[in-house]
Amino acid sequence: MTNDLVRDSWNRIDEWLREHAPRTFATLGAPAGREEIAAAEKELGVAFPPDLVASLLRHNGALDGAEAFRFSTHDRLLAVSEIVGDTRFMRGIAEDLDEEEAEYYWSHAYLKFGSYGATADGLTIDCRRGRDSCGAIGRFFDESGTEFGRADSLGGHLAELADQLESGQAGGAVTFNGRLFWEWARPPRPEWGSADDPLPGPNAPLPELNLSCSPTEVLPVGLLGGLEELGALLAVLPREQVAEGARKQLRRVAVETGLNKYPEIKSALDALERGEAPPRPEQSGPLALRLRTVLVQANTHRDDHRRWAAEKMAHGIWGSPYRSVCESASIRRHLTVDWRADLHADLGNPPLPPIPDDRFWGTLRNPAIDSSWYAARYTQDQV
Repeated sequence: MTNDLVRDSWNRIDEWLREHAPRTFATLGAPAGREEIAAAEKELGVAFPPDLVASLLRHNGALDGAEAFRFSTHDRLLAVSEIVGDTRFMRGIAEDLDEEEAEYYWSHAYLKFGSYGATADGLTIDCRRGRDSCGAIGRFFDESGTEFGRADSLGGHLAELADQLESGQAGGAVTFNGRLFWEWARPPRPEWGSADDPLPGPNAPLPELNLSCSPTEVLPVGLLGGLEELGALLAVLPREQVAEGARKQLRRVAVETGLNKYPEIKSALDALERGEAPPRPEQSGPLALRLRTVLVQANTHRDDHRRWAAEKMAHGIWGSPYRSVCESASIRRHLTVDWRADLHADLGNPPLPPIPDDRFWGTLRNPAIDSSWYAARYTQDQV
């Protein structure tokens, strides 16, 4: 029975989350009431497929927020009331469509049970009775409409999700600080370039590096916000501890992108680790020439990772450690799913603060971080 598949799949999902991502598990809702489900069916004028009913009787959605349980599509599981609200919203968007257009965009008999949040995108279930597709799982996309083919039933979709979780990183399931993340790293480009490649002359027609960085640069707080609790940690750690983490992260970037093989780059990073600040380069200096040459070669090889690394290497060596950490993280999240754990380790594995909110940033007093916008809002709220 499909209800058995839903139950068994949720058993597997819940067990995995309890062990590996307890903070994410805690966001899953208690069972919905049958009366609430019946009222929603009446309001929307459609009968919920049995699998959806069985799922709601297990978990009535997931609490919203950064820690929320999400499918591998990054869609949050919706509660009954949210299914009603999101579905009515979609009907409003599609109310002027004819039958043929509604078939691929949004039918009156579709329900949205998972929401991306930032857009109208989300997971969809087909409730058109009498069709072979009834109960099938699809996804709505803002720009292209609804595409089915993800699974024949919600039970099957949940079973696939359980398989992904139990496969761990191979299935895209990554955990950090008790939370579940869905991430996939792109494989690196084939290795190219040699440590023995000669440097071009000082007047070679190469793109210039941005060398305007400064160790005293004030970082906009928005660059830390995407790092969540790691961003909050960076904001409160002593500067030297952040600088040590930045040096380690920059080395990881150099090794992972193949830049560490070049003697000009390796020696600069070695000097940083010894506490020696390399002299600020000129565009025609050996280190700058190497990085500028890599930019050209990376474009030729269509190697975005190494191009980004070469662009940001100067910031990491001569700029603010706070910016360096953020830029290294933005590169490494494409290279490894363990980038959060690596960053935490490079900072010394100190206790992690909660995910920061506006109040945290509004009361932050770190001269290296510009949180003035939040500070002004927080001051207004206190009046």
